[in-house]
Amino acid sequence: MKRLHWPSRMPVDPYILLLLGTVGLAALFPARDTAADVASGASTAAIAFLFFLYGARLSTREALDGLKHWRLHVTVLACTFVVFPVLGLAARGLVPVFLTDPLYQGLLFLTLVPSTVQSSIAFTSMARGNVPAAICAGSFSSLVGIVATPLLAAALLGSGGGGGGGFSADSLVEIVLQLLVPFLAGQLLRRWIGGFVTRHKKVLGLVDRGSILLVVYTAFSEGMVQGIWHQVSAARLGGLLVVEAVLLAVMLALTWYGGRALRFNREDRIAIQFAGSKKSLAAGLPMASVLFGAHASLAVLPLMLFHQMQLMVCAIIAKRRARDPLEPSRERAEERAPAAA
Repeated sequence: MKRLHWPSRMPVDPYILLLLGTVGLAALFPARDTAADVASGASTAAIAFLFFLYGARLSTREALDGLKHWRLHVTVLACTFVVFPVLGLAARGLVPVFLTDPLYQGLLFLTLVPSTVQSSIAFTSMARGNVPAAICAGSFSSLVGIVATPLLAAALLGSGGGGGGGFSADSLVEIVLQLLVPFLAGQLLRRWIGGFVTRHKKVLGLVDRGSILLVVYTAFSEGMVQGIWHQVSAARLGGLLVVEAVLLAVMLALTWYGGRALRFNREDRIAIQFAGSKKSLAAGLPMASVLFGAHASLAVLPLMLFHQMQLMVCAIIAKRRARDPLEPSRERAEERAPAAA
């Protein structure tokens, strides 16, 4: 029997530790009264600035060039915004045995957010897949998600949400003002500020992550003040982890074998699997803050757990894919590359 080779180091994302530390800080020292108003205002500004940077970073030319591989991008978008939500709706049958209604609302929201960009690219590169396709697929998913996620939330979460915060006309206005308008402003100003954003990528990346930490602190502080964390037990968290593990396994299998059935080559299937099976924490957290208000802390919990799970599992898969034999055409291309150099 072939022995399994596990990676020497499990990829625990340090940023997840920062997020957990922020949650702990909110639990011990939640913002109240005037401090809560200040934190809420700062969080709103941070979200707007975050999506302004997203718009300033997205290269319109790269996105248009990526349209040449439209079958792959349509496949990834279908996985992200059709298959995932269908599975999320199917999970409704797990309430109340495995999940409480608020946790289910968070799980359903998780299935509506766009795919990741950075980790999809990293894992695709590690597995020797189609990296340019992964870049474009992640960018397209983020772009479509600005509009698709709020619309799907309006259709599937409803206005009541069973105590989960739900979606309303006010939420739609907030989405437009806090997310879409700053994103479009970033796109319009990219011509003048794109070079600055590229040169200061690392510093602005810290601003990104700091903004998300502020959003998490504000959301969890409000949740602590409202007392909604009394609704979660260890057994419910265990049930949520099991459900998410099954969800991730199903999507990983569908993206890989579905790509084969659609006759994509190995490199394209790798890009489809990593871009089509993951969800973006960076995009989901600000959206949840806008959509769920005081219940955002419970709404983002499934996404935070799924994010770490997908990193660990996809790292293992990427390392195993890297040891797969190359397809003949790819092998010949790599053999010719040194000679050409």
